[in-house]
Amino acid sequence: MEQLPRRKNGRIASLCKHFYNAADGQKDQSGGYIFRRKSPKFNKTMSTFHFQQFSVLQKHSGMKICTDAVLFGAMAPVKQGDQVLDIGAGTGVLSLMAVQLGAAKVTAVELTQQAYQEADINFNNSRWAERLEIVHQDIQSFALTIERQYDLIISNPPFFENHSKTINTLRNTARHTDQLPFADLIGIAGRLLSPQGLFYLLIPAHAVEKFSAQASAAGFYLTKRTDFRGLAHNDAKVSALTFSRTTAAFTEKLLTIYNSHGIYSQDSEAYLTDFLLRFAK
Repeated sequence: MEQLPRRKNGRIASLCKHFYNAADGQKDQSGGYIFRRKSPKFNKTMSTFHFQQFSVLQKHSGMKICTDAVLFGAMAPVKQGDQVLDIGAGTGVLSLMAVQLGAAKVTAVELTQQAYQEADINFNNSRWAERLEIVHQDIQSFALTIERQYDLIISNPPFFENHSKTINTLRNTARHTDQLPFADLIGIAGRLLSPQGLFYLLIPAHAVEKFSAQASAAGFYLTKRTDFRGLAHNDAKVSALTFSRTTAAFTEKLLTIYNSHGIYSQDSEAYLTDFLLRFAK
């Protein structure tokens, strides 16, 4: 993840680097994948992304598979038998990773019709279909009707506030906080998280202080923070945060994703080794 492109006004154009499968005939130095920035031909060349144990159809969804999201999913604090809620599930990749990690059941809630349909296909095509549920609804309405609580709530929420938007409506919904403000997300976690549960999310590094302050005011404790940077000379762009309802020792880590372009660091490889095809044994 080299220095990302910026808009003319200096805002970051994208926080994620997209993965590309070898399906388009290109491979990287380790075999299997090549990564590059999103192009207008993305949907044509990369409609399905294949992991070791499942595949993700993503032809019409607003946000595609990206490095940060996959690392975030691989690092999720899933315990065997957990009941998990995935807020803003998109294509369902985080839900699929959670069941592979041992979740007993994952309920995925997705607002957009296109992503919901693709997640439904991805779940039914997986080996864990009976442990995966997709709900087509806004999370605010879902939270008002559900009575149960969850052991783990995961979310890769919209992350741009007051930023200019693209003409792609689906991508706007996936990236901007209009539909899911941080205050709403925290309130929903407060209602649906079990007393001993964990709230795990991925947000821009610059938003951590603001989000943490709001979460603290709502009774959550930040117990772990992992900042992701592409290469050793890059600044961290996104942070994986873990909150709980009870106090615990706080841990902090800076994760460098690549040793060089296309070559994963030892730390990131340790997380991804059970998921990416390039690491299949």
